[in-house]
Amino acid sequence: MELNKLVSAMRKCVTDYKMIKDGDKIAVGLSGGKDSVALLTMLSYYQKFSPEKFELIAITVDLSFTGAKTDYSPMQKLCDELGVPFFLEKTEIGEIVFDVRKEKSPCSLCSKMRKGALYSACVREGCNKVALGHHRDDMIDTFLLSLFYEGRLSTFAPKSFLDKTGLTLIRPMLYIEERNLLSYAKTLPVVESNCPANKHTKREDIKLTVKEIADKIPNVREMMFTALTHPERYNLFDKYKNEIDKI
Repeated sequence: MELNKLVSAMRKCVTDYKMIKDGDKIAVGLSGGKDSVALLTMLSYYQKFSPEKFELIAITVDLSFTGAKTDYSPMQKLCDELGVPFFLEKTEIGEIVFDVRKEKSPCSLCSKMRKGALYSACVREGCNKVALGHHRDDMIDTFLLSLFYEGRLSTFAPKSFLDKTGLTLIRPMLYIEERNLLSYAKTLPVVESNCPANKHTKREDIKLTVKEIADKIPNVREMMFTALTHPERYNLFDKYKNEIDKI
C-alpha cells in the first residue's frame, strides 16, 4: 500500500482518538523493526500537513543481547534524512533477562524493562507523548493472548495516560492491517532482531493459530477487529447482570 493511503488510515485513528495536540513533543519508540520504522516515516510525513503542530524525536532502546552487537546506524541515517533527532539508549536488559535471570518466558520481563528505559528517555528529553508501532493485527493478537493464556477479555488501548511518568501513550497505526504495512516496509531500512526468543513466542503461536482459522473463515481478522472496536456489539455477563432487574 502506498504511503498516502497508510497515512490517511493513520490520520483517521489519530483524529478519532484525539492523539495529537498543538505543542506536543512525541517520541517514537524506534525498535528498528518494520512497524516502528513505518510509524516514524508516516508521522514525519504527517507532520508536514497536520493541523496540529508537534515535535518529533526517535528513541531506540539497545537491549544488548549477549554476544550479538546490533548495528543501529541505519536508524541514525533514516532519522538524519527525515530531520528527526535520534537517541540511542544503551541498556543491559538482554543480559539481565537471559544470562542473569535466565527467564524461561523472557518476553514479559524484557517488555517491562524495555518500556521503562524508553519512558525514562522520553521524560529526560522533555516529551509529553510516546508513540508505539502497534497495528491492527497486534491489537487482535493481544486480545487472543489475554483470552487464551490469562482468561481475560482485554487488549491495549489506542491512547492511555501513564501515571508514573506523566506521559500519554499513543498507537496511531491501529487502523492499519499488517499486510498493508509489509509492501511499504520493503522500501524502508530495518534492523533485524537478534533476540534469542525471536520467532519462538506465544504471540507467534497465536498468529499461526489465526492463520489456520483464516483458511476456513477468510475474514476472521476483520470480524475480530469489528467486535473489538464496536462497543454496541458487546454482550457479556456483566451487561446482562446490569439489566436483570429490568427483565
